[in-house]
Amino acid sequence: MPKIFVTRKIPEAGIKKLIDAKYDIDVNPEDKVLSKDELIAFLKKGNYDGVLCLLTDKIDKDVFEAAGSQCKIFANMAVGFDNVDVSAAKEKGIMITNTPGVLTDTVAEHTFALLLAIAHRISEGERFARAGKYHGWEPMMLLGTDVSKKTLGIIGLGRIGSRVAHHAAKGFEMKVLYYDVKRNEEFEKESGAVFCPTVDEVLKNADFVSVHVPLMPATKHLINAESFKAMKKTAYLINTSRGPIVDEKALAEALKSKTIKGAAIDVFENEPAIEPGLINLENIIMTPHLASATEETRNKMAELVAENIIASLSGQKPPNLLA
Repeated sequence: MPKIFVTRKIPEAGIKKLIDAKYDIDVNPEDKVLSKDELIAFLKKGNYDGVLCLLTDKIDKDVFEAAGSQCKIFANMAVGFDNVDVSAAKEKGIMITNTPGVLTDTVAEHTFALLLAIAHRISEGERFARAGKYHGWEPMMLLGTDVSKKTLGIIGLGRIGSRVAHHAAKGFEMKVLYYDVKRNEEFEKESGAVFCPTVDEVLKNADFVSVHVPLMPATKHLINAESFKAMKKTAYLINTSRGPIVDEKALAEALKSKTIKGAAIDVFENEPAIEPGLINLENIIMTPHLASATEETRNKMAELVAENIIASLSGQKPPNLLA
């Protein structure tokens, strides 16, 4: 009977799929992120055929060594896989998979929720009301910014970026500008989106900038102090991709100095830590990595990660094989 280690509690839908496939499952007994040493200790004593891991697990050569030669797969329950040393996995002959696609709509919805909330000062208004400061309607109270027919800039037109652009163009009649390493002329025809050959061109012309690129060496601090200077003073930044893509210290300074008008972010540069300069600013909304956090989507992610494991240990190609 194949033996699987699950690094943290996940939705029961995924565990049930593995149990129904007659797999022996060990789940981290504590609902917390395992340190590298803790993970290695579990793997050394477990003799596992596969590992179901999460974005918060740092999977490198040492972890693969600890897993042993019988371990065939590390299945990441996430779209991103910057937490996994894929090249080291290839050297060891270990398969790496992820869970793309199933969370596209959910993350796009959260992105647009953040965009609307920062433009209409929803969080500020909610805090204002809870603090007992609301004493009746005022013509100049907490004035926000219209979204309809404004310009949205998309950095990275992948699954999620293109879905956000769709909502903007079709739902709010926004003009969409986008930058991506590959131009998508078919999408341009569908949505009226306009391709920009550089990130700077998007930054300079957008009223809202939404970031949707994967984290890799080339994209770390892609949005930095110079980026904020290039943006309109009335512009907003939204980030639901990966935290290190945005230089958080530069973001804090840009918001404090009103170089840009506001920001809404779901991810952080040094998660779970948050740049102290952001904490007390009113012109930012921060959610704790919740973009895919719906019951429906997390269940789908758990099922898909289980399907990747089952396929790999049945001698088939996993549906989402990365390496």
